[in-house]
Amino acid sequence: MQVSELHVYPLKSARGIALTSSMVDAEGLVGDRRMMVVDASGHFVTQRELPALAILTVVPGAGKVQLLLDDGRSVTTPLPDPDRRMDVAVWGAIVSAAVCDEATNATLSGWLGRDLKLVHFDARARRTASADWAGPGTPVTFADGYQVLITTTGSLAGLNADMQAHGEAAVGMDRFRPNIVVDCDEPWADDRWQAISINGIRFDFVKPCARCIMTTQDQRTGSRDMASPMPAMGRLRMSADRRVPGPLFGWNATPRDRGQIAVGDVVTVISERPEGWAIKRR
Repeated sequence: MQVSELHVYPLKSARGIALTSSMVDAEGLVGDRRMMVVDASGHFVTQRELPALAILTVVPGAGKVQLLLDDGRSVTTPLPDPDRRMDVAVWGAIVSAAVCDEATNATLSGWLGRDLKLVHFDARARRTASADWAGPGTPVTFADGYQVLITTTGSLAGLNADMQAHGEAAVGMDRFRPNIVVDCDEPWADDRWQAISINGIRFDFVKPCARCIMTTQDQRTGSRDMASPMPAMGRLRMSADRRVPGPLFGWNATPRDRGQIAVGDVVTVISERPEGWAIKRR
């Protein structure tokens, strides 16, 4: 097996950036989900309630960030003053984040049609993943809950085969917004993986990923008027474990080492859970 794709999402819920290689640290792939948009109260905003985030590309640079739309509009903004801060909420966590200047926030709000602020997970921000799943003291940025999301080509092929058997159009891997895609022939083999190694970096598979409405959205346009993988996931992948309810696709993983990984790197399973994960059977 090998790594077939690498992606980071500099702004939570905006477009991903495909990479050929990436540094990995305790927070995951370097540069992943270090920015987020929030409403006036500081609550995080995603494609779940604002599908138009899919049309926004964010390109970090040295001391600055460029925001771009498909129609050519763009704005470049310096990294925010670390003393300009607000408490923001991402799921159950409250994080002290650096806030961009008012001009940038006004531009972003005008583009997306809502009163929004752009915030950064800077060097002073702190958040940890659930100790119950990832172990104590594992740092995470603005991801939903964990450091890295890993999917496999075999699972996507298995899902699309079921969709096509039911007269539904196939979907791409971008619907699932992974960080690492592993080229693996067997569908759902990752249910048995407890840990893998990529270029000497251990990734512990800590929790399966329950899926939401974002998988039904085109990741270039935000449209939901297209094939949805939800019915197929309901047929194939409904969790039978009440700790993680809902349809499952991919695994949340926590890196235990630092280093660099690249597309084409060999993926080695170094520990397994023979029982896999309980799935409801029809």
